[in-house]
Amino acid sequence: MTIFSPGLFKHPSRCFRSYSIVGVGLLGTFTYRHKYKINRVSFSSSTPSSYYCRATLSTTMEEVKPAFDSDKAAVLVNELRKTFNSGKTKSYEWRISQLESISKMIDEKEKEIVEALQKDLSKPELEAFLSEILMARSSCKLALKELKQWMMPQKVETSLATYPSSAEIVAEPLGVVLVISTWNFPFSLSLDPVIGAIAAGNAVVLKPSEIAPATSSLLSRLVGEYMDKSAIIVVEGAVAETSALLEQKWDKIFFTGGARVGRIVMAAAAKNLTPVTLELGGKCPAVVDSNVNLQVTARRIVAGKWVCNNGQACIGVDYIITTKELAPKLIATLVNVVEEIFGKDLMESKERSRIINSFHFKRLVNLLEEDKVSSKIVFGGQRDESQLQIAPTILLDVPEDSMILQEEIFGPLLPIITVERLEDSFAMINRKPKPLAAYLFSDDEQIKRKFVQNIYAGGMAINDTILQVTVPTLPFGGVGESGMGSYHGKFSFDAFSHKKAVLYRSFAGDSPTRYPPYTPGKKKQIKALLSVCIQDEPFWYLQRTENGRIQ
Repeated sequence: MTIFSPGLFKHPSRCFRSYSIVGVGLLGTFTYRHKYKINRVSFSSSTPSSYYCRATLSTTMEEVKPAFDSDKAAVLVNELRKTFNSGKTKSYEWRISQLESISKMIDEKEKEIVEALQKDLSKPELEAFLSEILMARSSCKLALKELKQWMMPQKVETSLATYPSSAEIVAEPLGVVLVISTWNFPFSLSLDPVIGAIAAGNAVVLKPSEIAPATSSLLSRLVGEYMDKSAIIVVEGAVAETSALLEQKWDKIFFTGGARVGRIVMAAAAKNLTPVTLELGGKCPAVVDSNVNLQVTARRIVAGKWVCNNGQACIGVDYIITTKELAPKLIATLVNVVEEIFGKDLMESKERSRIINSFHFKRLVNLLEEDKVSSKIVFGGQRDESQLQIAPTILLDVPEDSMILQEEIFGPLLPIITVERLEDSFAMINRKPKPLAAYLFSDDEQIKRKFVQNIYAGGMAINDTILQVTVPTLPFGGVGESGMGSYHGKFSFDAFSHKKAVLYRSFAGDSPTRYPPYTPGKKKQIKALLSVCIQDEPFWYLQRTENGRIQ
């Protein structure tokens, strides 16, 4: 963390001493300014007062508190809990009205959403529409269509031990939930979990990422304009605000981001035994067999790497494993496809998002400039810090202990690792933490089966990349260091619901055998009854009286 020198700034009647601290915080690079009000101010006659002020500090300094601190966070949560306890958010009508408001908001403010994404990430208009607007709109429309079905209690069978009875599973809302979003898809990854939380009947606080400030500001304004302010709130800010929120007691925390911050969130949640869903990331591999259609394979890899937010996607292809024999052909085909899509002058292309900020730009450059890595570049490598752009870059056979193969890349760099046999890739993948996604390109059915059975990952796609997240009937989530819990479609509803078990019985069918004292005869009957329950014996095995009581 770098601390810049304090500055003194003039005011007609008072001075503020301002410290700027720049560093890496909970959600990435942040700037935090702390001000102290200073009493008794005098100005130097030798220096124009418009440029400099000299302050004489009194014995007391009045601290100016942040705009949103732990006390204000506590008040906010208490107010939301009052709303939830009133039962307002539990009704089908309220949930539908809020989902319809989100749908209306997306339809009416599409242009503003695209503009915000352009400011934050220079996202091309079509990419912004497909990956952000369409994804959020689809999630909302599905919830509107299926909500009544999702809310219906699920009837389940009962055991013979509870005869006569019936049972059901009731999905009930968890309460007041916190959604902490991320910057790479700042609109869709903010709204998608919020849609699930609303569908499940919760009161919600959304904390968007400060690293995408235009989208964060837009979400705050639009949610306030379109949604029920008594139950759905957006809190903007950086580390101080996020920390204040994490100090509160929530009924669920849903976090999207990196594993390091995920641990911080989980530790904060553990203090109150708050359940969490962590959508993290990891190094997502793509294994390429020699029997594939190379042209189609290359297009789909390029789509899952550079077309998808310029590599800044948790499910994007992080590295490729292929055979030594196929590698030259694969590289040549990838290069051709990249130039077809982005042009020969890669740095002039308007079809790619930019790197989010200078911190991540320098992080990626450091990965490229590591010893024994820079010499492995076979394509690309151009960079322009002023534009926060790095060209699509392919590297071949970088050392396995290099940082580019140890940490999640999250950018336009694509290492290719070669092996003698394709099956050797399985052990290489499983030596690393379990990724959020894994990809295989092969026409060999046996290889496909082995890959699905032996590779541990949050999700998979065979002969394609990233499209698995567009299927609402598939859960999206990680395993191990790539996360815990899942969402999308009904899985989003389930993520913010408690499955309450309910057993219904009448007063008929009560058996005295159940209650003490347990005579030898009763013990024999109990054993016989339990044997029937366990073995699922025919119902007639038990003798009953005319009033239904078990003998």
